[in-house]
Amino acid sequence: MSDPQSSEPKGAIAKFLAASPDSVGKTIFVAVAVCLVASMVVSAAAVSLRPVQEANKLKDKQVNVLQVAGVYEPGINVTEAFAAFEPHVLDLATGEFVDDQFDPASFDDIAAASDPELSVALDDDPAGIGRKANYRVIYLLRDDAGALDKVILPLHGYGLWSTLYGFIALENNGNDIYGLQFYQHGETPGLGAEVDNPRWKALWNGKKLRDDAGDLQITVAKTQPAAGADFYVDALAGATLTSVGVDNLVKFWMGDAGFGPFLAKLQAGEF
Repeated sequence: MSDPQSSEPKGAIAKFLAASPDSVGKTIFVAVAVCLVASMVVSAAAVSLRPVQEANKLKDKQVNVLQVAGVYEPGINVTEAFAAFEPHVLDLATGEFVDDQFDPASFDDIAAASDPELSVALDDDPAGIGRKANYRVIYLLRDDAGALDKVILPLHGYGLWSTLYGFIALENNGNDIYGLQFYQHGETPGLGAEVDNPRWKALWNGKKLRDDAGDLQITVAKTQPAAGADFYVDALAGATLTSVGVDNLVKFWMGDAGFGPFLAKLQAGEF
């Protein structure tokens, strides 16, 4: 004697197969099946490509460090060239290296800004970052004799539409700027995105952070400040808010809330 319960599914399948190819049921079934298969393929591709994407992201960041330090040349082996830089995890509050607590090669200071145990919420937040990591990875570049040549510091802050992530390169005196470069942002093409323009980036070379009294004077603006041309970078044409954002983020990170304690030690010859 046949089982009524087992015959019902078979009957439903037979009815479905016998239905017209143009039926609503079959159309919906095929659409859902295609979507499921496509989503599985996309998910599998995303997972399999993630290591490649992360490697490319790391390489791009390394290229930007090389470029801002003035040692990048097309065709060079980026990994080998980047090996000349000394990465260190810096305690922003003390200006001291804490490489014994964190591995400079793997520490993610951007992710640390979201960790309550490794960061602090900002009340005074001119850079618009919300939280500040207590530790940042910085890079030292030495000459052939082992003397300090340049210091590469990470910085980020909000522009008009996005958070700009980049690096600033300082000479070994901790005050003269060698270069500024952003590696990630979403500013308006042709306007705020001109932060990537080589001509604008070149304006930073040779500028100074502080005057002889030690006051932070570097300024991005439409008009030259009273401190003088040594501390002035002309604002981007037609991109006032992006320029203000860059001005704010540079002042924040070069100030006491950012790398100020480290730069004071650097200028004292401790590194």
